[in-house]
Amino acid sequence: MGILSITIFLPAAGALLLSVLPGKNARIPRAVALAVTFLTLVLSCVLFASYDRSLGGFQFVDALSWIPAINSSYHVGLDGLSLSLVTLTSLLAVIAVLASRHITSQPKAFFAWLLLLQSCIIGVFSSLDLLLFFIFWELEVVPLYFLISTWGSNRKERSAIKYVLYTLFGSAFMLAGIVALYFTTGTFSLPELYNTDFAMLANGIPLAAMFFLLLAGFAVKLPIFPFHTWLPDTYSDAPTAGSIMLAGALSKMGGYGIARICLGLFPDTAASFSSLFMGLAVVNIIYGGAIALRQKEIKRIIAYSSFSHMGFVLLGIFSLNEIGLTGAALQMVSHGLIIGLLFAGAAILVKRTGTSRIDEMGGLARQMPVLCGLVFVAAIGAMGVPSSSGFVAEVSVYLGAFSASAEAAKIITIISLVGILLAASYMLNMVMKVFFGPVRESFASLPDIGSVEKLYLGVLATGIFTVGLYPQLITTVLKPAIKGLAVLWGG
Repeated sequence: MGILSITIFLPAAGALLLSVLPGKNARIPRAVALAVTFLTLVLSCVLFASYDRSLGGFQFVDALSWIPAINSSYHVGLDGLSLSLVTLTSLLAVIAVLASRHITSQPKAFFAWLLLLQSCIIGVFSSLDLLLFFIFWELEVVPLYFLISTWGSNRKERSAIKYVLYTLFGSAFMLAGIVALYFTTGTFSLPELYNTDFAMLANGIPLAAMFFLLLAGFAVKLPIFPFHTWLPDTYSDAPTAGSIMLAGALSKMGGYGIARICLGLFPDTAASFSSLFMGLAVVNIIYGGAIALRQKEIKRIIAYSSFSHMGFVLLGIFSLNEIGLTGAALQMVSHGLIIGLLFAGAAILVKRTGTSRIDEMGGLARQMPVLCGLVFVAAIGAMGVPSSSGFVAEVSVYLGAFSASAEAAKIITIISLVGILLAASYMLNMVMKVFFGPVRESFASLPDIGSVEKLYLGVLATGIFTVGLYPQLITTVLKPAIKGLAVLWGG
């Protein structure tokens, strides 16, 4: 078993260990979960540092015959795109454990489900066999359902069921697309599929049909309008760890699947419908931003902000050129850091103040100046302020989209600029109402965040500035994978 397989299954092994641990003391499960996620992060960093940028392609490959009768195998590997997302997921898992220090109800089960969720997400990003990819994709529904329905808040059971139903709806179409691919080509292997001439093999199954069947599952997870209605309830009702993993890592599964599978296998079909999806990206950006501006609850503002920013990922992907695809990949990494910091900070605010409504907060910068500064870092990242990761990602997306070959690309890109104004409006409005203005008497004695909170929020804030000031840290790893995609359209 190679280092990549160990990285995939180490959290699952930690979950199994937690399930057999005796006792009900919350400190031991938390310590085990922190140790496992930290070790997984170390392994991910080793993979990131060891990746041969000059060679590119899939590295750290493990392959094992699994179901010979249908030509399916356990086949995993990483290129620059998947490696960046695996590292991001591993970092967010550590943050999620640290942000769950106050979980006292069924702590063994909570951290076991969280670790299993991490294994599933890393498995999705690492799979080079479509059947294996689908299994990991489906398995993540189980731990997330229990995390939300058991440790969530408000209408937690309803939100958990809603997420499951939407995911299974999209997955049913995705499975049909995978099966159609198999019967057309006789293989589930992505490397083999990349080298297949579908125009010569398509037999009764239109390429566009397979493209849209596969895209349906990714459209729900990203999400793409109008498949987004599960998002605000699920993000806001999930426990802090669930919100961080959902918005920071799981939503990236949608963007990754579109780029890796839909674009990689069907470049001509993607080019034919690029204007449609660039238009839907603008709907994401503007509609999500406008709805965020009208929200009164802090977690729902952040949820709709996430939906809006995923529009930039879609816009960059369907620009179908190197700079746009690079911007989309950067946006996925940047968004994971920003949204993780926002949800973690919001959870602290809700717990300390006892309310999630921004109009019931106010003046908290005086009592909690460190938290105010860290949340403001996330806010400027979401607004795309220069020196933040959001700036370099969004600029790359806009440049790629404006130079796209689609007829309506320039008009679509200009319209999408409204998203910058909306992001500034809802983020500044949130920061102003939460942290500034008169101090409420009931909050006058609130303490600032402790050392552990400063640590994990500070790590995310540092990541936002690191990627913003030195994007080459990510782009040098991404470049070979992005070039491999862009060359499909001569980009």
